[in-house]
Order: sequence, then C-alpha cells, then structure tokens
Amino acid sequence: MRYVSTRDNALNMTAAQAIATGLSRDGGLFTPDTFPAVSMGEIELLCKADYRERAVKIMKLFLEEFTEEEIRGFAAAAYSDNYDTPDSAPLRKLDDTTAFLELWHGPTCAFKDMALQMLPHLLSASLKKSGENREVCILVATSGDTGKAALEGFKDVDGTSILVFYPEDGVSDVQKLQMTTQEGANVGVCAVKGNFDDAQSGVKAIFSDEQLREELNERGYFLSSANSINWGRLLPQVVYYFSAYCDMVNNGLVKLGDKVNFCVPTGNFGNILAGYYAMKMGLPVNRLVCASNANNVLTDFIKTGTYDKNRQFHTTVSPSMDILISSNLERLLFDLSGMDDAQIRSWMAMLSSEGKYTVPDEVKAKLDAVFSGGFCDDDTTRKVIGELYNEQNYLIDTHTAVAYKVLCDYRAENGDNTPAVVVSTASPYKFCDAVLEAIGETADVPGLELVDKLSAVTGTAVPKPLETLRSKTRRFTESVEKTAMKEVVTSFLN
Repeated sequence: MRYVSTRDNALNMTAAQAIATGLSRDGGLFTPDTFPAVSMGEIELLCKADYRERAVKIMKLFLEEFTEEEIRGFAAAAYSDNYDTPDSAPLRKLDDTTAFLELWHGPTCAFKDMALQMLPHLLSASLKKSGENREVCILVATSGDTGKAALEGFKDVDGTSILVFYPEDGVSDVQKLQMTTQEGANVGVCAVKGNFDDAQSGVKAIFSDEQLREELNERGYFLSSANSINWGRLLPQVVYYFSAYCDMVNNGLVKLGDKVNFCVPTGNFGNILAGYYAMKMGLPVNRLVCASNANNVLTDFIKTGTYDKNRQFHTTVSPSMDILISSNLERLLFDLSGMDDAQIRSWMAMLSSEGKYTVPDEVKAKLDAVFSGGFCDDDTTRKVIGELYNEQNYLIDTHTAVAYKVLCDYRAENGDNTPAVVVSTASPYKFCDAVLEAIGETADVPGLELVDKLSAVTGTAVPKPLETLRSKTRRFTESVEKTAMKEVVTSFLN
C-alpha cells in the first residue's frame, strides 16, 4: 500500500512517510491508493475483542512497515487508564433502533482523544522509520476540541513541539481554559482574531511557505500536522466505526451482517469520512447521515452537489462545527472521482478563487448512494437536549444533539428505520452554559462554576479532566491577526 496526494497521484509515500509529512507540499492530502477488504468472519472475530485489539487489527491493514506488536504497544498506551471506562468507546443504547457511540471518555472529554492519544506514538515511530533526525513542530488549527487533545497527546514527547491556533471568540469557555492552561515544556497556544476557517487557512499557508520551510530546515525543524489532514490522525477514527458495529451486534441491536446507519456531527468532514472508509472496507453500513449546525455548507453540498462557502458565518452553541471550509471533503472527492488529481486541483482552485465549485452528475450520483445530510439551529439544539434529558434521563452535548435531531428528521423524511448509531463527540460538561439553558437552568455563574452547577442540577459527576482545571494557571494569552501567524511560529521555535 502506498499513500498518494489528492492533488498529485504520482506523488506517493509509505505510511510512515505520509504520517511524518502530514500535509503534501502541493497542498493535497495523503490517502491510501487501495483499501483493504475486511470479511464478515473477521468482523465476527473483532466482536470478541476489546477496543485495543480492534484498533490493532484495523490499523495494521494500513501500516505495512509497522509490526503488529508495535501497534499493540501503541494501543496499550493510547487506550488505558487515561480513559474513565475500560471500553474506551462505549455504546449507550437508547431504544431498540438507536444507540449513542460515546467517544468522550478520554483525557480531554472529546472524541478527538480517540485519535490524538494514538497519533504521537504513530508519529514518533514514523519519524524513526523515515530516517528523520530533525525536530518536528506540530501545527494545529482548532475549532475547540482538536487543540486540547493534540496538546495533551504531544505534551513533553521527545523530538516534538506543538503550537495550536484557535479562533479567539469561537470556542467555549471550558475549551479555552483547557488550552490556555496546558502544561508541558514543548507546547504553545495562540488565539487568532477571526473564525476557525481563518485559523485553518493560515496554518495551510504556513505549510505551503517554501521560504519558511527552508529556514526551519536550516535550524533543524520541519512542520507536520495533528489535524485530520494527517493520515495518522484519521486512521484511528476508522476503528471506532468497526467497534460500534461490533457492539451493536454484541448488544443484540443487529445481527452480524445486518446494515446500520451512522449519524455524525461534523464540520471538517474527517469524522464522517472515517465512517466512509470503514464502509469501503466492508463494514455493513446502509447510510452515512451528515449532521451540521447553522453553518450548513455540507448539508447544501450533499443535497445539491455545489459546495459554496460564500455565506454568512454563524457562531453557534456547537462551535466545533462552525466551519465553512471542510478540508477532508477533498479526500472523499478524490475517491468519488476515481482518484482524478487534476479534477481535485481544479475544484480546490475554484474554491480558493471563487469560493465554490460544483461536481458533475456522475460524482453526485455516487455521493447520493451513500450520504444524506441535514442541519439543526441553536434553538432546536437546546430543545433536543432538554427533551432527551427530561424523557430519557440522558444528558448530551450540543454537537450530539445536532446529530440526534438530524437523524430523527432523516427517519421522518425517508421512512428509514435501519438501526442507527449517533456519534456522540463531546461530554456535555464541555458546553455547560448551553446545556444548562437547555434543561431549563440559567448559566449565570462564571467559568468553572458552571461545571459545578451542571453537576449539582443533574446529579452527574464532573469529569476528572475538567475537575483538575481548578488548580491550573493560565499560561497563554497571546492573540494575533491571521497575517501574523507565521511570525508566531518562528517566535515559538526560537
């Protein structure tokens, strides 16, 4: 297996090289040139395994230079007592046709932990296998959860530095506190005056800056990424789709071989893309339902075939989806177009120059065969949280609420009652103010007092990673314009 760039399929690398590099120099994303098939017999064996072993078996298929024992060691370190449940990614049954895949039991209370507790191990090993002796600087643009999860994963990892950019007013108070109090000698955090797309495009511009790359090379550094543009970030996410299916079988919600639907809240498209890749490998998936908030650029694309970012940007109560440029959609289009790198270059150039592009009918037909989409505004998001809590005594965060509502709308519109998994991406404690308001309470206290209030009102325990924030000092206060991000990088590495 080789990894090719979505914008130049003649450029190919090993898995270790692709993970170490992160983003291709041409601006493209590395993706496997083939996808391994997983048989129903192999899925049956996965049903008998724990989460770590499921991760080993699936990831090994894409990591030919790595031994199974190496990957087993990575999994043991990534999914251990840093999670508050031995299942790592437990399935919560709501009724006979619906379950929630809880991906937020790790050290930062968000689904990004599922990948970012694994990535540092993959990256460190990939650097050695690639013969890389320079120090790697990890650059991250975050809409909230990726930043903290990456900081925690790479904290004090030898041979690495990590610098995270986040939109100044585009993350929750808890998310901001988690990042700005981050410990570790090799970490940096900086706010960007703008939205997530500003931070993300700024990071991409830094990666494409040849002059900066040469300057850093002379000083013994090179840049890589912990965003889902890095294959080593995306690959571990494929695992939890297989794991969820196995748990659906084990819990009697489906029989082995029966198809399921997944409804995924996503802005950058990486989370749902991992589900698509699992489906390509043979996981019995009927539909992938893409859930958006008021920034519904993906919903419109799935419905019309036109991706158009020329629209109002909304700051919502589900900020991790406040995104108008969905980077990982490029990987899906590469697949649906038959790995047509020239076509991808054309569409991405149009997105850059005109802010939109339209895919041809044959690509739209392939999209329609797998994906459905819907969106949910803030008022409805709060209503869903309140109803589920009052009727089922189940507390969910804002992003999960968006997905649950979109799933309900999809079922009502299409009459498709295939058993479904709602991908639950964050602890409700990450978004205390919105959750409190949703269950009829006032968010009238500052900072971590909101966490205490949510616990007192609901009788649920504060997650330990958030409880420990009380004793931490805010270390990072810098805020810059997008145009100054390059200077932040060079200053950080000085």
